Formats: sequence, C-alpha cells, structure tokens
Amino acid sequence: MPAPKFEDLARVEAELLAPGAPFELEWADVLGERMQVFKRRPRSLGALLAGARGFGAAEALVFTGAAGPGPRLSFDELLARVASVAAALRARGIDRGDRVAILAANCPEWIVAFWATVSLGAVAVGLNAWWAGPEIAHALADADPKLLICDVRRAERLDTASARVPTIIIERDFSPLWRARGEALPAVDAAEDDPAVILYTRGTTGRSKGALQSHRNVLALVGCNFFHGTRMRLAAPPPADAPPPSVLVTSPLFHVSGLHNAAVICLAGGIRSIWLTGRFDAAHALATIEAERVTSWGYTQTLLHRLIEHPDVATRDLSSLRQLGGGGSPIPPALQSRARAALPGARTTMGVGYGQTECASLATLNPGDELCAFPRSVGRPLPTVALEIRDPDGRPVPDGVTGEVTIRSPLVMLEYWRNPAATADVLGPGRWLRTGDLGTLEGGRLTLTSRSRDLIIRGGENIYPAEIEQRLSEHPDVAESAVIGVAHESLGQEVKAVVVARQGKQLDLAALAEFVRAGLADFKVPAHWELRTTPLPRNAVGKILKHALDGDGTVIPD
Repeated sequence: MPAPKFEDLARVEAELLAPGAPFELEWADVLGERMQVFKRRPRSLGALLAGARGFGAAEALVFTGAAGPGPRLSFDELLARVASVAAALRARGIDRGDRVAILAANCPEWIVAFWATVSLGAVAVGLNAWWAGPEIAHALADADPKLLICDVRRAERLDTASARVPTIIIERDFSPLWRARGEALPAVDAAEDDPAVILYTRGTTGRSKGALQSHRNVLALVGCNFFHGTRMRLAAPPPADAPPPSVLVTSPLFHVSGLHNAAVICLAGGIRSIWLTGRFDAAHALATIEAERVTSWGYTQTLLHRLIEHPDVATRDLSSLRQLGGGGSPIPPALQSRARAALPGARTTMGVGYGQTECASLATLNPGDELCAFPRSVGRPLPTVALEIRDPDGRPVPDGVTGEVTIRSPLVMLEYWRNPAATADVLGPGRWLRTGDLGTLEGGRLTLTSRSRDLIIRGGENIYPAEIEQRLSEHPDVAESAVIGVAHESLGQEVKAVVVARQGKQLDLAALAEFVRAGLADFKVPAHWELRTTPLPRNAVGKILKHALDGDGTVIPD
C-alpha cells in the first residue's frame, strides 16, 4: 500500500471540506466568539448516543486481560444498559447539571455510567484511578458530586463516609442498576455549550484542576477524528480483504485518550473497541491484535516501545493493524522508524498528534507521508482549529520563531471548574487558549521545542514537579527539594528528586519514597534520588535553577 503523498492529502482534504461535502465548515457563535465549526454535527452527547441504535447487534465492547477474557457487549446491549442505569440515576435524584464522579479501572461499568450521566444532561467527572487517598479526597471536595461510582480497590483508598457523598460500589451495587429491561434512553435536550465532562489535569501548583468540557467540545473532537479517519482511508485505501475497523485501547478512561478518543469515538462510528485490562502486557497485547484482528491502536511512546521490542512481535500475525496514532509526548524519530519496520501494515498511516485536556485532546496531527518527511513535527492544525505562536506579550511571531502555542477552537474547554483565577491564566481575549507549551510554526506545521513549564511526561502521564515538591516539604527532615525529569528509553522520562536534609538529620531514601507514595499516586514517586549536603542553586530572586541540577541519582528498586 503506497504512502499518501502530500498532494494526495491536500486533494482529499479540500474535497472533504468543500461546500456540500461531509465535513463542510460554517461560522458559528461559540460563547460569544465567531469560530468555524462542522456544519453537519450532533448537538449533544445524548443525540450521539441515540444514533448508535443503528449499529444493533454488532459487537461494541470487548474487555480482555492477561488473566483471562472479560465481558463482550453488543451496541444493543450497551444501549440497554445505559438506559437502565440512566433511569436508576434519575431515580436517585441525578438531574441536569449535577455531577456524577466515576473512580474505577477501565471496565464496562465505567463506560455505561458515563453515557448514562451525560444522557441525563448531568456532568461526568472522571477521577484518576491511580490517585492516592488524599488526591481523591481533594478532587471530590472540588467537584462536589451528587454521587460517586467507584470500584472496590479505589474505595479502599478513601473513607467514603468522610467523603460525604453517596457511593455506588461497582462490584456490589452496579449489577441491579443495569439489568432493567424496557427502559428508554433519556430525551434530554442539552445545549451544545452545556457542561458535560470534568477531567482533572495540570497540577502545576500542587493540586489538579478540573477542565470543564462542554458537549460541543467533545463533539468537535468527534468531527476532527472522523475527518482524519476519512482522509486517511481515501488517501491510503485499506486492502480489499481488510477486516472491519476495530480499535485496541490501552489508555485509561479518566484521560481524554481513553474516554474521548476511544469510548466516545468508537460509539459514534459503530466501531468495535477492545480494552486491555490490568497492567499493560506486551505479549497479551500482541496476542489480542492477532486474535481480534485489530486494525487501529492509539499508542503512547512507552507502550509502543514495549510492544515493538517484545520478541513475540516477530511471530504474531499483525497484518490487520493498519492505523497507528499517538501522542502524549514527542515520539523520537528512531522509535517511529522501528515501529514502521515492526508493524508494516501501519507504515503508511502512522501519525503523531498534539493537544491537551484543555482542548479536548487534539489540535494538530502529522500523519503518513508528512510524518516521514517531518518526523519531529506534530503536524498541521485540524479543521476548526486556529493556532498561533505568540511572544510573552501575546503578539504573533513570524514563522520559525519560538513562542507559546495558543489555540482557538470549539475544542477549547469552558473553564477550570470553580477556579476563575486559573481560568484567567490560560483563557485570554477571544477565547484563545494559552497552552504553556513552546513551539514554532513553519510551513503550517507545528514543532514543539519545550513542554509546558516543568512538566514531566512519564509513560504518557503528565507529572508536575510542584506537587511532589509540596509533598516532600511536608517531611520533617527535608530542608528543600527540587523535582526534575530524566530521560528513559521506554517511558520517555522518569521522576528524579534532589533533596537536602535539615541540619543534623539523616534521610533514608527508601523511607522517603514511601512517604511520597502515602500521599501521591505511585507513578509520581521519584525513581531517582540525589542527596545534597549544600543548598540547591538559586537565582537572584530565590528560584531554584533546575537546569543546573545534574547527577545520575540513586534508583529505588520496586
């Protein structure tokens, strides 16, 4: 299958966006600003859900883990369970605008609870399943949900009684809720700019903030995904004997990658999604691609590295896999080349994208032949996305000049939930989103030069050093600390802490790691430590000079 050339993509894109074409654009008022939107679009997530009735008995959800197979649901079964749970939530007093928090590992109940919530016009709050108890408690206090849906393992991390929120335990309470028969899907007429989802992100000041997303935000992403999928199929048609589309999902549902780009997109397109449960196991992932004839996978750098380096990659039949799309961190060109060699069916369609939770996950994409030619770029803006590079005073800079990436689009969130100060920091006049990321535009293509502030990206997970530094400052024997990222071949980065003990005190690094783990999620616990006996380097105003910190550190074993 030949790679789609630049001219192929340009031609297809023009045809798809032309007047009367499926992805025709129009101008609309979005929260007081004129923006381009897709002309043919559903107006609410409830309407999108209702449209899935046409997929009938086709398989919708497949869950599988290294420990064994899990549930399989058809679209008819999925919709029946959503209708049943929506009726149960309504009976418990859940109404338009109420928050329903979901805290669980990936499972069918998570997806059903999400659709039931948004179909009522309520707001689904996705809580990070890797959080420790104090982090969960903070988010619950912030979101103030009317109901918490939680699995047993997460409930054990939190005193649900002290959280003061009615709680449904999935393993104990959920089955009766989704077994009702004959319930109809809710007919709630939600407006496009009504709130639909809160996902927590960007803990730059030691606490995560809730990005409040509207129905319009999520549905704009659906349009962008459909546009991209259509242009790639037209520019690089699949073989005549290719299996029906199916997506392997290895991302958590509390992320935009798992929720928006998998659960929502697959339902909207009638696409079968195969969810790997438990810790990522490359051997099981490869076996699943072969057995389920998976055609598409949304990867992160870490998982892509683990998959293609596994010895089974040479013995499994992976010929069905013809679409690779990823992001979360820049994908090194060498890894891209190894992936194309290991997964030749996806060689011509492999793509890299850029976005944030604050813009519903995507703003640019660099697919196929363009990625081969510009392997360090994250691509061109998607339809409906206006993108500018600006200087510190907010003025656009010329091509090739580094500045802050700013985005205006119907993809951009409503606000940070109940945090007007943080909202004002990132949403400027005209609803331009200041991403905090630095980059350049050349030939319409974005290249990132630096991730936002001190952000560490470990295996696709955003980690903000301030949160870990704040935890370390609570230890009575720590005088000062600084947290930085260090390179790692498969994870992209790992966390390193440079620590200075208080006068006369001795620090046990293993005990210090356990102290951090007691307050934060495991993935935030530093893997590397360095003890210093002299104060950390600071500038004239007292800010720690992190670029001056060096040293391999001491690795704390698992």
